[in-house]
Amino acid sequence: MSIRNFIPNLLTCLNLIFGCLAMIEIFGGAYDQAIYYVFLSGIADFLDGFAARLLKATSNIGKDLDSLADMVSFGVVPAFVMYKMIEANTTIEYVPYIALIIVAYSALRLAKFNNDERQTDTFHGLPVPANALFLCTLPLLAEEPIFFDVLSNPWWLALISVGMASLLITDVKLLALKFKHFGWKGNEARYVILGGALVALLTFQLLAIPFVIVFYFLGSIIVNRLAISKD
Repeated sequence: MSIRNFIPNLLTCLNLIFGCLAMIEIFGGAYDQAIYYVFLSGIADFLDGFAARLLKATSNIGKDLDSLADMVSFGVVPAFVMYKMIEANTTIEYVPYIALIIVAYSALRLAKFNNDERQTDTFHGLPVPANALFLCTLPLLAEEPIFFDVLSNPWWLALISVGMASLLITDVKLLALKFKHFGWKGNEARYVILGGALVALLTFQLLAIPFVIVFYFLGSIIVNRLAISKD
């Protein structure tokens, strides 16, 4: 393996390792620590693609490795979070297994991404890292009184699991936060979304993540609608 290929593949493996560390923290009930590892997985996932493009080191092995790492960090981990949350709030034996739909739909989303040539400048369906960050933050949000009733109700949690999983495989066109250059022109929407996310995270820290994901989703739809109307 050349050095050029080694660097992005190393970052992909870090994504996988952080995902495994998140699982360990979830087993121990340390959801606040788990979300940090999921966040680190997301950073590693962004950097591996960026490094591969920068070094012109894209390969089929790197692509497959990236999907395998994403499946663990952004498919299995959020499914397990939702499983544990539902399990903690119900005595009905089989209800927690509804969360496993997240694993199945994450796999479908990743397979679709790998074979869909449209998804270079845009995404079709919610990206698995965004879904994982949203769901993995819910245990922290459940500690807030305003959200407690909803996020301690197993049926609401099951509905959220199914709803978020469904967004993964929808054909809704979303903005891809991939930069071909760092100039303002052509990246206006990306900078606005990232700037808004940064302000929210600095102000409300981890609790801002679900709202940042909603902002990204709705913002992408608005941007694409405006682009269509201009055309």
